Amino acid sequence: MHTALHWIAFNVLVLIAIALDLGVFHRKAHKIALREALLWSLAWIALAITFGLTISYFYGRQSGLEFFTGYVIEKALSVDNLFVFLVVFRVFAVKEEYQQRVLGYGILGALLMRGAMIAAGAALIERFNWIMYVFGAFIIYAGLHMLFAGEAESHPEQNFLVRYFSRHLRLTKEYRGEKFFSRENGQLFATPLFLVLLIVEITDVTFAVDSIPAIFGITRDTFIVYTSNV
Repeated sequence: MHTALHWIAFNVLVLIAIALDLGVFHRKAHKIALREALLWSLAWIALAITFGLTISYFYGRQSGLEFFTGYVIEKALSVDNLFVFLVVFRVFAVKEEYQQRVLGYGILGALLMRGAMIAAGAALIERFNWIMYVFGAFIIYAGLHMLFAGEAESHPEQNFLVRYFSRHLRLTKEYRGEKFFSRENGQLFATPLFLVLLIVEITDVTFAVDSIPAIFGITRDTFIVYTSNV
């Protein structure tokens, strides 16, 4: 049984890791080489494995297996996120040295959004047991759509929400380095980098719609669902 302390401790650890990533290791914006990216990927994977082994040790092999299964599913389903992010960065001409900053802050938003989605999903399952069949049908539909849809061009700048924010936010015409906001003539403006951050958040939520139900099919433990998704 996972208590509130477990939830708090996990989120604090994640926030500390993000703070170290953005405030220490990547405090100075720079282009991340392939070797550095690979090392960081291995470091995050090692951290996840350590957490999974800790779950197994304290809560049993079944809980550990559920975590690792959920983690692998999330990794597999998040590959397409990377391609979309690359398209977004290319369309909005985001310099490579600023991309890590966008993704780092995007994780903070993902913690909140995915947490809310998982809480909502758990509440629906508890109240309407048949909702699992709806989730299952949606996953099958998503899989078939990916299989038969073929390649299609992605135009994130044409997304309804993107166009809405572009019209209703005070945006600077050009980037202001790595800043999300800039004060000019006494007024606060959002920069195009902030718009890119919003797109990354929207994309993450969109793609989480299939991965979260998939993990609920493995376990009803919301703590396992949440931690394996983060």
